[in-house]
Amino acid sequence: MIAGGKSFRRAVARRVFAFELNNATYRIESGDKAIQLLLPTGVACSRIFLVGVLLDKEETRPDSDFWKVKFSDPTGVFRGFVGRFQPDALETLLKIEPPEIVAVVSKIRLFEGETATLVTVRPEIIVPVEREVRDYWIVETAKHTLSRIENMKKGGDELVELAWRVYNPDLDAYEEKTKEVVKTVLEQHSVIEVKSEGDEETVEEELAVKTEKEREEVEDLEISDLDEFEFEEEEWDLSDILED
Repeated sequence: MIAGGKSFRRAVARRVFAFELNNATYRIESGDKAIQLLLPTGVACSRIFLVGVLLDKEETRPDSDFWKVKFSDPTGVFRGFVGRFQPDALETLLKIEPPEIVAVVSKIRLFEGETATLVTVRPEIIVPVEREVRDYWIVETAKHTLSRIENMKKGGDELVELAWRVYNPDLDAYEEKTKEVVKTVLEQHSVIEVKSEGDEETVEEELAVKTEKEREEVEDLEISDLDEFEFEEEEWDLSDILED
């Protein structure tokens, strides 16, 4: 993307489960306007790529065009807002009714209250997808998470060392939770294996072929050349969310 004669790359949209994102509380200071959040598994994150169920949408005020949203994955809930500064996401949100499986590319925001810290999402794009795409995202996100965990165990990286100091994470618990999610997905697809009368590799190949087109479409969203949204952040009352 080019702006003002200068080229720049959009920040990578990290694959991260809700349980890890919601445990992130440390803001990394930087010179730009993007919020860099340190994940407990030792990487910086300003945007995420999630696939989950749109659980709820609620307009903050009548005719305001600002909506509170909740997305879920098997590990927890992503909470956030969609408004007029995210026109593509808002257009889609108004057309769908919960519950609906969606792929979301989103910026993140960190709300630091007096007694609690809350990470919220600001979706840039929302796209309805099939269950198989959600399952593929779970497996891929698990791979990324386990890779970060392994990197944490090795140590040496500056962000990794910072994550150890800030969070001192229970990596065994993170690993167990991650593998538990993948196991659930595989168990759900065991019915396909029985019906196909094939081995595990055959079933995985059939599932990969079936979802390849949808997967590629979702992957394209992650690297879409989107317009930058320049605006002053609205002051949101998040007390109701913190009390949930």
